Amino acid sequence: MKKIIIKNGLIASALVVLFMVISTYLWKTDPNFKPTAVYGFTGMLIAFAFIFIGIKSYRDNENNGAISFGKAFKIGSLIALIASTCYVLAWLILYYNFIPDFMDLYSKCVVDDAKAAGESAQQINAKLAEVNMMKEWYKNPLYIILLTFMEILPLGIIVALICSLILMRKAKPNTENKISENQNLKTES
Repeated sequence: MKKIIIKNGLIASALVVLFMVISTYLWKTDPNFKPTAVYGFTGMLIAFAFIFIGIKSYRDNENNGAISFGKAFKIGSLIALIASTCYVLAWLILYYNFIPDFMDLYSKCVVDDAKAAGESAQQINAKLAEVNMMKEWYKNPLYIILLTFMEILPLGIIVALICSLILMRKAKPNTENKISENQNLKTES
């Protein structure tokens, strides 16, 4: 089980980090590129497909086609945790080494989007207040870690939950033993 969790967790990690690196690169180098939540969550969902693959692989190859909800959820959650941890570590590397001005860029992006949507000055100021609060949080590495985990881990847990419900399967009764038991009963009669 450990091998399946690690393998699928690392593949999911590679995919989610790749999406993050590409979007960060494009955001920094292409003035027309606007990172969106849709793009970010799409990358996460593609990576979290390996939760499904990992649970199914364990069920079909290691556990004779059966898996309880609890075991499936444990496998899925651990894969999500590995991918989320790698995502957080990659973000810390990107943030501290390549985009330490991220919050300023993010603030500008929020204001530009709000203006383009025709929001009032009051609405824009409310959004700026939220961004300024996040800027304060970003001064502490612990908050950066927690905020980044909150971007990805809840989605991974939801995917693990859904995959566990879809893939759980009770063990099939051993029909060979029942047949031989019935034959023994007939010969004894």
